[in-house]
Amino acid sequence: MKIVIGTDHRGFALKEWLKQQVMTAHEPISWIDIGCFTAERCDYPPFAIEACQYILQKRASHAVLLCGTGVGMAIAANRFAGIYAGLVWNEEVARKSKEDDNCNVLALPADYLNEEQMRACIQAWISATFKGGRYQTRIDMIDKILRY
Repeated sequence: MKIVIGTDHRGFALKEWLKQQVMTAHEPISWIDIGCFTAERCDYPPFAIEACQYILQKRASHAVLLCGTGVGMAIAANRFAGIYAGLVWNEEVARKSKEDDNCNVLALPADYLNEEQMRACIQAWISATFKGGRYQTRIDMIDKILRY
């Protein structure tokens, strides 16, 4: 499983920890780290853009993005057709973001979750499976919005 991970300065330390601590039971995670690479102040949009390009070009299947609240990363990522970014703050919401909404990008609030909470969110998300059916119908309705 290839997962892109990116953050602004607010999530730098957490990103480094997550790459070492998050794993799956069935397959290894190949983390593609797109930055940032220091705790020096930087803006989040370029990292969201690059992460989405990886997914859209099929060089990765998922992305994890961190910023202070996670909101900015989610907004930036959701500008792309085919990207479904969800802001999550606990394990249950993370799991449901995949099961019900087929999120391929997880946005996490670096200022509001600790390492263990983030690890639990990511592991719940990557181990969940999209339900399809009526949930796919809803995704199709969202995708039609792009045609307006």
